[in-house]
Amino acid sequence: MRVTSSLRWKIALTTTAVCCAVAAALGILVHDVVARQVVGEVRKDVERDLDHALGHYEYGTEHAGENAALDPLGLPEPLRRLVARGMTGSMVGEHDGKPVMWGAAPADHQALAVWVPYETTRARLRDLDAAILASSALAAGVVALAGVFLANRISRRLTTTAAVARRISAGDLDARVDFPASEEAGAAPADGGYRDEVRDVAQALNSMAGSLQERLEAEKRFTADVAHELRTPLTGSLAAAALLPEGRPKEMINDRLHALHRLTEDLLEISRLDAGVERADLARVELGGAVRRAAAATRLPVTVEVVRDLVVLTDRRRLDRILANLLVNADKHGSPPIEVRVEGPVVTVRDHGPGYPDGLIARGPQRFRTGEPGRGRGHGLGLTIAVGQAAVLGITLTFANAPDGGAVTTLRLPVGRLADEPK
Repeated sequence: MRVTSSLRWKIALTTTAVCCAVAAALGILVHDVVARQVVGEVRKDVERDLDHALGHYEYGTEHAGENAALDPLGLPEPLRRLVARGMTGSMVGEHDGKPVMWGAAPADHQALAVWVPYETTRARLRDLDAAILASSALAAGVVALAGVFLANRISRRLTTTAAVARRISAGDLDARVDFPASEEAGAAPADGGYRDEVRDVAQALNSMAGSLQERLEAEKRFTADVAHELRTPLTGSLAAAALLPEGRPKEMINDRLHALHRLTEDLLEISRLDAGVERADLARVELGGAVRRAAAATRLPVTVEVVRDLVVLTDRRRLDRILANLLVNADKHGSPPIEVRVEGPVVTVRDHGPGYPDGLIARGPQRFRTGEPGRGRGHGLGLTIAVGQAAVLGITLTFANAPDGGAVTTLRLPVGRLADEPK
């Protein structure tokens, strides 16, 4: 939500900023054009009065006009210097504390000047600027609201798409993006000229999820079929091997047949986990004692430390399966000592070997991959089964490496209450 919210405001602010920039540019242009026109009208009046005053002066008339005089005291100095060079000009200035437009021309080495009131013109320019600012503010406000509305619509659809993508990542392969009819209003068909990029992303996500679901379902069916097909001949092979005479050949055959039988059972267990048919039989279990018994059942050199015991609701058989797989994996791929620590609802399994591969920590365990170059020890299903059983029990299972070396697996068990337990 944070990303899409920032996107929403970025779009709105960008739209508003562009509108303000355009309004400012247009306002400057309009102000410049109108100011030139208004000031030009006043300047024409000054030039007309100045011509009239010069005509009176040339004919020796004493009265050149009410607003005309030779070398008046308020004549701006730049205009006085301009006249001294024999040129005629006009500029805005003040006379008796009031704004006026001055006009001056040379007359017998003096400056004949006229002035026209400029207060009305200045007021007109101020009114023009106020109108431009008000119009710009109104336009910016309307565009900002429109930008927020459009950005909110895009943001809401992106939020929906992102939520569905997260559900697919979490394993809900049936999740699909289905925008409400109101969201699709006005959308043209996909083969038309109109392009809706958000809808394209949603359709691509739906297509990807469908393809992924088909592939995973095919993989699950294949795993289950292979395991079921192998189970019957393996049972017969084990029975036939029992009839062989005692000796080294019989031991070798039985060892390989039992390994293949365990692999088949693991594949069947994974297929049941993938199908989602596994259900936990929850009961109150003293976690410290359960961990000790599970470690002892593996007959591996494991040290169990119970810092703080706790009674949890879990399936004892599935918890034993998870711990056994983790301990066997630590024994095969790690180095002693193997340490198990129980602190409340958290169980930590650690060895002192080379640690987990980076890919396993980043993506989790993958089937038939042990992280070893030769893949010669184990068939790589132990951690996969542990993750699947942990999901059934609602256990959070994380994989990491200790700073001083060794693989660290952490189980965080949920703490709750049975449905039929009195409160």
